Amino acid sequence: MRIDIVSLFPEFFDAFFSHSIIKRAIEAERLSMGVTNPRDFSHNKHGQVDDTPYGGGAGMLMMAPPIFEAVESVIAQYNSETNSAYSIDEMCDEMSLIGNPSESIRRRVIFMGPTGQPFTQEKARELATYDQLVLICGHYEGVDYRVEEHLVDETISIGDYVLTGGELPAMVVADTVARMIPGVLGAASGAQEDSFYEPLLECPQYTKPPEFRGWVVPDVLRSGHHKNIATWRKKEALKRTRLLRPDLLERPLTKEEVKLLKEIIAEESERDTGEV
Repeated sequence: MRIDIVSLFPEFFDAFFSHSIIKRAIEAERLSMGVTNPRDFSHNKHGQVDDTPYGGGAGMLMMAPPIFEAVESVIAQYNSETNSAYSIDEMCDEMSLIGNPSESIRRRVIFMGPTGQPFTQEKARELATYDQLVLICGHYEGVDYRVEEHLVDETISIGDYVLTGGELPAMVVADTVARMIPGVLGAASGAQEDSFYEPLLECPQYTKPPEFRGWVVPDVLRSGHHKNIATWRKKEALKRTRLLRPDLLERPLTKEEVKLLKEIIAEESERDTGEV
């Protein structure tokens, strides 16, 4: 898989590429990543990439031409690497680049912006099925709307708050998607056991020592009984989800989940009765 990031600040990503999951994915050749600066595609000697908005208003907007050309460049580069029938120069001449000239390449061009759909684990799983993702980072007061209207496939938001630019959201998306790529995580079931994968919040986790300041690891986790451990983990995940994110339970539940939820509710009722 290939993830290309279009950003005015490529240096933001130096450490991101060099550590943890992303580094592991790159070293395992499961993922390749790059950052392209739209300033390299500016149409004047000053490297201008922003201008005042038509109709007035505060701040500056990123201009459409440098962003379009930066995206077309990374698409052309990827197509050239995967399809020797095309040269980069030939592909750069084709505006149909955005629509995938090679039908065998699954690609998604995404703008990181506050008007987009919320980013979820389900979306991460979907994006992990593509061959190439192009993540566009906005800055200043935003981008010329023609970028969203005519260049990107979708806009994604990571939350209802204001950030200075799209670089942090792009890192969030890249990291989450990388975890979904087969062979990236150390344990085969690692991604499946993450919070939101089922979707349930993750159950409590413990490691050594078994006792710390009087707080003891639950006996079941030290029992070696795998079935009981799995049931305990599922039940604790349901407890935590019901308490912190009940909206995640607004879906068809499995028979096991229904059974465990009934047990949880009964236990809570008994505890409340005992406290009265």
